Amino acid sequence: MKGFKKAISVVMLTILLSAVGFGQSTLKFGYIDSNKILSLMPETDSLQNVLKDYNNNLAQQLKAMTQEYQTKVNDYQQNVNTMSDLIRQTKEKEIGDLQNRIQAFQQSADQDLSNKQSDLFNPLIDKVKAAISAVGRENNYTYIFDVGTGSLVFYENGDNILPLVKKKLGLK
Repeated sequence: MKGFKKAISVVMLTILLSAVGFGQSTLKFGYIDSNKILSLMPETDSLQNVLKDYNNNLAQQLKAMTQEYQTKVNDYQQNVNTMSDLIRQTKEKEIGDLQNRIQAFQQSADQDLSNKQSDLFNPLIDKVKAAISAVGRENNYTYIFDVGTGSLVFYENGDNILPLVKKKLGLK
């Protein structure tokens, strides 16, 4: 279904661009799979290894926290019948706090990993985009579509219709 929507979007954009460019010079379209080109670049493997190591460090920390949590839960379950109310409440609070810390760590780790991936790969992505733009200009492409992401990665002399659409919708 997602591929069908992408295909319809590309066809509609092609029709729109053909209509807009009718009075202009011939439009030249190209496409590329940026995911494939990224996978072919020698830097990708080393960056993926750095990201994998970073992920493993986060996973080890989470594992340690989870083991601590499980130990506290097991201790609590084995000794709950012999605990005074004060000790039981204290242990329950400790377990609850640790559970909250684990959840917060998981969320932070996910965001941190995403940020690390961006920090590592954005320069490489920029390098690929620059190469695509250079190829587009050198070979007189008007538009180059990225079939790997479903986006437009290069355009030359295109019109930004955002102001027209905003006007049509009554937006400022």
